[in-house]
Amino acid sequence: MSEKRLKRKIIKKKLFTKNRLVILNEDTFEEIFSLRLTLMNVFVVATVGALLIIFVTTFIIAFTPLREYIPGYASSKLKKDATELALKSDSLSKALQKNEAYIASIKKILTGDLEYAKFSKDSLLIEESEPVSEDDLKPSDEELKLRETVAREDKYNLFEKAKPKVSTVLFPPAKGSITEKFNAKNKHFAIDVALAKNTPIKATLNGTVIFADWTPTTGNVVIIRHNNGFISVYKHAASLTASQGDAVRTGEVIALAGSTGSESTGIHLHFELWKDGFPIDPSIFIEFE
Repeated sequence: MSEKRLKRKIIKKKLFTKNRLVILNEDTFEEIFSLRLTLMNVFVVATVGALLIIFVTTFIIAFTPLREYIPGYASSKLKKDATELALKSDSLSKALQKNEAYIASIKKILTGDLEYAKFSKDSLLIEESEPVSEDDLKPSDEELKLRETVAREDKYNLFEKAKPKVSTVLFPPAKGSITEKFNAKNKHFAIDVALAKNTPIKATLNGTVIFADWTPTTGNVVIIRHNNGFISVYKHAASLTASQGDAVRTGEVIALAGSTGSESTGIHLHFELWKDGFPIDPSIFIEFE
């Protein structure tokens, strides 16, 4: 026990023995700076300094932008750019899918490889196959009362303005005799109109030209995209006056009729009308003769 106590006293004496740190001028041995300290003081100061350095380093890494310069830490700008790129790539993928579907529909229009759907003349909506019962068409008592109330109010309404029932009016692309009518069974989704040479072919509605070029089977072709899901197609033209990307108005000349290598059928216009990806009979809405 005495040896252990002796060792403890020696260690305690070394730790708490005061030493003097002196800085002297080497030439004159003049004392410039002196400091009295013990080993315990040195240990405490070193420990506190190390803890302070660790705290400051942790604060810099956690709460300041300097952490971006430390390897392994991503910058906030990089995260922001990565998020924006992810959103842009997602929107671009959706836009690419829409464009691919649109190009596929244009290819089907050019080849005529599409199924036929019947359209109502008044509403241009696809007819439903399920029959409607007569009971569903009968008005209820509340509906009859509402009709009487509206009729009495509208009877003496002097400020009511008449509105057209048809919002879209189609302009005939050319006037002439019809040589072949619309026939969905034979996959002839168009109206063939016999024309004289160099007869102007006009746009049936305002729109944008999405295709205007020569094709091996149908000669010069113009495809115009209109509002409300309409697409009009003009085939067998001798020359084109409109280019792809042009905005055309109703009745504007887009091509001239003429021979395109199909002399057996004569000079004619092959006119197609599409609504929401389905072919419809143009003669229902346009008078060609």
